[in-house]
Amino acid sequence: MTNAMRKLSISVPPDVAERLERESNASAYITQAVRDRMRLDALDAELAHQGIPVSEQGVAEARARRAAVEADWSPERRTALRERARQHALDSAAGVLDQPAA
Repeated sequence: MTNAMRKLSISVPPDVAERLERESNASAYITQAVRDRMRLDALDAELAHQGIPVSEQGVAEARARRAAVEADWSPERRTALRERARQHALDSAAGVLDQPAA
């Protein structure tokens, strides 16, 4: 893979175009979205390789089970867990989780 950038011309539906027009750097936004999808595809492939195929039905069932569990959560618990996940994502993006413990 080279570091050279390639210019592409794409066609997108109006709702996607409107969203991209709000971005200061649509190319970076699209690049990140595609890389996120590539990671998901790689995860699906690895899970399938390990004997755990991912299907639309399985994903729907897992979402339904999660929604049932979350329905019993208090607003405080939901807020605390959402904040914990947000902080973990920020730490991960900043490389904090890759640092050895002192």
